[in-house]
Amino acid sequence: MPKLWEHTIAAHRSAVHEAILDAAAALVGERGLTGVSMAELAQRAGVGRATLYKYYGDVDAVLSAWHRRQVTAHLQQLEDVWERTHRIDDVLETYAFIRHEHPPTAAPSLHREQHVDHARDHLIDFVAERLGDVRSDVPKKELAAYAVHALDAAGAVPSKAAVRRLVAVTLSGLRDESAR
Repeated sequence: MPKLWEHTIAAHRSAVHEAILDAAAALVGERGLTGVSMAELAQRAGVGRATLYKYYGDVDAVLSAWHRRQVTAHLQQLEDVWERTHRIDDVLETYAFIRHEHPPTAAPSLHREQHVDHARDHLIDFVAERLGDVRSDVPKKELAAYAVHALDAAGAVPSKAAVRRLVAVTLSGLRDESAR
């Protein structure tokens, strides 16, 4: 079994955490959420089972940490798109494709966790702050919530073309029709 070691204790702990979460991602991809065991996680991560249990008490704790990492990465991806383009259309399209590629049915119990609620609130605030010129008859935070919830449907559409149509319909709903 390969040993993970870094020059500092903090770096070592971080490397072990990342190795465990990477192993969880690989196993979930191969076997689904119910196909992950602590023994397989330890083996795939290159750590002993005792070490794995030192970091995480059970498979659910590992999966929850893995999911938190995924959610954080998705939020960062949206922020990166904004920094690159400064276009809310691009941010919302990216969000829709994230939802399409990671539908909530893949992990319903993980999507009910507190970190997901916090991330959704952060996302709605993020979108609201960047909406620009939109409808004046509805507060921006409500419009942002509408857009985020509408684009959640991308997890249930059959194709990328359908995702793009959903984004177009959602963006149309954000625009002030009386200004035309």
